[in-house]
Amino acid sequence: MLKKRKIEIMDTTLRDGEQTSGISFSASEKLTIAKLLLEELKVDRIEIASTRVSDGEFKAVKDICNWASENDLLDKIEVLSFVDNGLSIDWMVKTGAKVQNLLTKGSLNHLKHQLKKTPQEHFDGIAKVIAIGKKNNIVTNVYLEDWSNGMKNSPDYVFQYLDFLATQNIKRVLLPDTLGVLTPSESAKYIGEIRTKYPNMHLDFHAHNDYDLGVANVLEALKAGADGIHLTLNGMGERAGNAPLASVVAVINDFLPELEISVNEKSLYSVSKLVETFSGFRIPVNKPVLGENVFTQTAGIHADGDNKHNLYFNDLMPERFGRKRQYALGKTSGKANILKNLQELGLHLNDKDIAKVTKRIIELGDKKEVVTKEDLPYIISDVLHNNGYEEKIKIASYVLTHAKGLRPSTTVSVIIDGEVIEEHAQGDGQFDAFMNALKKVYVLKNMKLPKLIDYAVTIPPGSNSDALCETVITWDMEKKTFKTRGLDSDQTVSAIVATQKMLNII
Repeated sequence: MLKKRKIEIMDTTLRDGEQTSGISFSASEKLTIAKLLLEELKVDRIEIASTRVSDGEFKAVKDICNWASENDLLDKIEVLSFVDNGLSIDWMVKTGAKVQNLLTKGSLNHLKHQLKKTPQEHFDGIAKVIAIGKKNNIVTNVYLEDWSNGMKNSPDYVFQYLDFLATQNIKRVLLPDTLGVLTPSESAKYIGEIRTKYPNMHLDFHAHNDYDLGVANVLEALKAGADGIHLTLNGMGERAGNAPLASVVAVINDFLPELEISVNEKSLYSVSKLVETFSGFRIPVNKPVLGENVFTQTAGIHADGDNKHNLYFNDLMPERFGRKRQYALGKTSGKANILKNLQELGLHLNDKDIAKVTKRIIELGDKKEVVTKEDLPYIISDVLHNNGYEEKIKIASYVLTHAKGLRPSTTVSVIIDGEVIEEHAQGDGQFDAFMNALKKVYVLKNMKLPKLIDYAVTIPPGSNSDALCETVITWDMEKKTFKTRGLDSDQTVSAIVATQKMLNII
């Protein structure tokens, strides 16, 4: 059996990810995320900060290094450093950090216009920092900033630089697509060329997602021989962000069986959601692996296919990531989705009742309401309860007004045995005004209304939407009580629906 090639995964959420616009983690949040990345997700390394940034950053790095040292994980903690004659090294020594990721120029364009140095001058400065690092027992990895443009526009410089690095006491060469300009074929070509020329050099690939090609570029870089990859939780990072950890892990596990990684898939969702909370950087609902919608089937034909042989499943099973498949309820869901949700709730309905419930869900879907599994018992109750009456009285239309400084008022139009009657009234609230207007209608018809003795409003427990609101009203008619239910996304409207049911029952 062929031995799998081990790939190192370095997570840079706490350094490159924190460069997302508007994001700043506290020292305690950084420590918590660092622990989760190494102990829960089991990534191989983490890049946690840049040197010489702030007092808060210094404290965060020191706290993480103290914890890592106590748990024999210090060699997995990395810090971005600079070619600054050893100032970054001094900063790292004080924090206890032992691995520097030295930021250098990987394109001639950056070297000429930003540093205004010759290649040899740059190399001399780098060699000096590497030597200072070694003297202080600090391991050095080297970033070739703008390496992708270097390979496109100044490959001779890149290979001159790599020839120099091959003579230095460094552990890894880090190759970033700093501006996210590579295509998958270019990623494969450039990594492949370097892999061929330097077979023993450890190469890390660092993708950015400006063209939404980050995951594809990582895939091709690994196939071309990269030894390590840099990723972030939720794809955080500058501009369009970095290649996202969850997606890349799934791609490697499913499409590159010859590779071995250590990341624990089961914890990806829970850790990513915590980082979403800390950062305020929201995960899009359609983001692969992590988004709220990605394991939700909406179309009824999909649920039907799943019932008949899991026809709409792929290898991205939600259980791999500590999640569950869901079946949305809406205008396209159909009978199969409802059956799936009923099964989870332990409810059973006959075909006739399922058809009624389906019709009601479609009506709600047409109003762009979000219907959840938790809403389903309420819908069933609304549709199936009190359906044994003939609708002789109909509330045709109404206007509810509520203005500051004025009493709420209602104008209502009621059809009784084909006759349209319209009245207006005020009240202590919108529904009270509605009932007062309705009383006027019934006085005109010499009809009597029951007394309202209880009014209860609820939303489905555990529901994550406010789409549905159930109002249950208890009425008293000649010392006999009965209840009617109304269901709508608006509380007052749901009470009016319950009232119309009462009018037809009496």
